Amino acid sequence: MSVDNTLFQPCLGVVLAGGKSSRMGENKANLQRETQDMLSYSKSVLKSAGSSHVIVSGGEKGIDDLVANMGPLGGIQSIIEQFKPKSLLILPVDLPLMTSGELAALKQVGELSQRACYFTDNFLPLYLPVNAFVEQFFQQSLFREHAQVASKKSTGKRNLSGPSVRSLLAQIPHNAIKPKNDQCLFNTNTPEQWQQAKQLLSLQRKSHV
Repeated sequence: MSVDNTLFQPCLGVVLAGGKSSRMGENKANLQRETQDMLSYSKSVLKSAGSSHVIVSGGEKGIDDLVANMGPLGGIQSIIEQFKPKSLLILPVDLPLMTSGELAALKQVGELSQRACYFTDNFLPLYLPVNAFVEQFFQQSLFREHAQVASKKSTGKRNLSGPSVRSLLAQIPHNAIKPKNDQCLFNTNTPEQWQQAKQLLSLQRKSHV
């Protein structure tokens, strides 16, 4: 069966690196994974998975959010507004076991279906086509949340947070797929989890020798 090449538009890679890393105690983007820090590793995985370019959202070296305190969707919205991509392949900076093969599979399913695509029970990483459904969500839900955040600020309330990726996916067409290896989704929020991830990496290297 032939595939329409117009489906495969340039896909912008996005590394989400705007978290506070409070439980880790240091910037997760700077953690050393073998010969690379996690930010460099995340960028290289996205490029190898087929992203045309890679942008960093948040952090010391990334694009600032247009609307502060909105969580991951604030970063995603800012990238869409500034770069006008056809689609995004979004990867958090705290997945040291993620591979380009797993991300490429996610991207392929998303491109063929022209739907958002994520791994079962994990809303990030995410392939996100920038279509009318996505644009409508950001126009309505995100700006409504922005107004609520502004209201909380004016009343002195804390614990500000934006809408979740779950809320985005609830309103747009999407697919969920299983990764070939569930370990790729092991995320590292604490020093203990980071040490566990390094042990898993070491075991993977030995198994391939």
